[in-house]
Amino acid sequence: MSGLHSSKETKAILNAIEALGYDAEWLRRENIAVSITDGELTVEPDIDVIANRLLLSTSTHPADEIGLARLFENLYPMLNRPAPVTTAMHKFATAAALADADIPVPDALLALSSERLNTGRERFGEQGVYKTAIGTHGGGAWVVDLAEPVNPRVGDRQAFLQQFIERDGRPRDTRVYVVDGEHIGSMYRYAPDGEWRTNVSFGGKVEDATDDLPAAAVETARRAADVIDLDYAGVDLIETDGEWQVLEINPTAGFRGLFKATGRSPAPYIAALAVERGGGSVDPDRVAELAETLDDSKPACMPRQPSLEPNEPAVIGYIEEVVVSGTRGSRLVMAKSDTGATRTSIDSHLATDIGSGPIKDIITVRSGSLKQGKSRPVVDIVVGVGGTQHTVTASVEDRSHMDFPLLLGRDILEHYHVDVTRRADSADDRPEE
Repeated sequence: MSGLHSSKETKAILNAIEALGYDAEWLRRENIAVSITDGELTVEPDIDVIANRLLLSTSTHPADEIGLARLFENLYPMLNRPAPVTTAMHKFATAAALADADIPVPDALLALSSERLNTGRERFGEQGVYKTAIGTHGGGAWVVDLAEPVNPRVGDRQAFLQQFIERDGRPRDTRVYVVDGEHIGSMYRYAPDGEWRTNVSFGGKVEDATDDLPAAAVETARRAADVIDLDYAGVDLIETDGEWQVLEINPTAGFRGLFKATGRSPAPYIAALAVERGGGSVDPDRVAELAETLDDSKPACMPRQPSLEPNEPAVIGYIEEVVVSGTRGSRLVMAKSDTGATRTSIDSHLATDIGSGPIKDIITVRSGSLKQGKSRPVVDIVVGVGGTQHTVTASVEDRSHMDFPLLLGRDILEHYHVDVTRRADSADDRPEE
């Protein structure tokens, strides 16, 4: 048995497989090998069925990972096959498939040209949700003022407009976890103060909804997972005018928020389904017992780590040329790296120019010898460094008196080594900030 993605959820599934009395294998870089010799195919490690957690939304080489998953799909039974996962990864493709199957979804518009996208934006009213088609943990999503035009792309990713559904009180949606058509558990997710997104990664609060959820909502989630053809998924719903609409379907939904809210882990149910697809059998009572805990500790089947040196992070210069993107476009700018700064900072004029996300909060920034900090708004932006996109919440300030309109903080620099001798600008004697 195996999982194709390294995460706490993968660990929980593997531990559940072993707790059910079956051998588990964790497919990783360290142990995968496929050989063809004189027409004979051999695969390492030896497996019977795959529980796939292919996370494409953050991958820099998704085609390679899809190809690897397709290779294994052709050889073994697989839960959450690559094609359905690829559909679910693309939020508009998901919405289109669901709408075609008469499953309610919010109104939305995807257009490849700026003219067509903006011609149609007025039908969403004064505000709309602006999303990148591929994103995770709420990244690449903004509520925008539709009096201003938007861009069909954010950085190198396609974007689209979606109806903004407001509800009285604190913003809330509902996550329903489904495994093989069975309702495992549900939770209400509430947005933190000053935020409209309910993702747990943004500090959203959770509340058990398993027994409170209407049957119509559960059935909508089941049908949605079935239409996309996912064996297990977290289905996000929102209620509007008495109707449950599907916001997104996540084939790699996290377990920790759901377990915190419900005291129930989906991992043993996914493990049981994998065992059954591989020809084995499980005791349903044992599965339910295991679901009362969330064991995401390091599995016994974790492959031995090689003695080779780990891959070094990419190197970024003290001054780096980057692409900064918002809802109205992208700009190529010079940015200064500052490992002393917690968050990235953007010039207020540049933020307006690219159409950064709406102000999410007001924070206090302390710097230098100032005893009292300065209050600054923060907004979501996308920063492209090389071929990698980073969605960050940046502070906004007037940097017109400084040399560089963008300051890269540790929220981006944590992914790189900083070479203070490397500058992308050519003037070595340029004055410092």
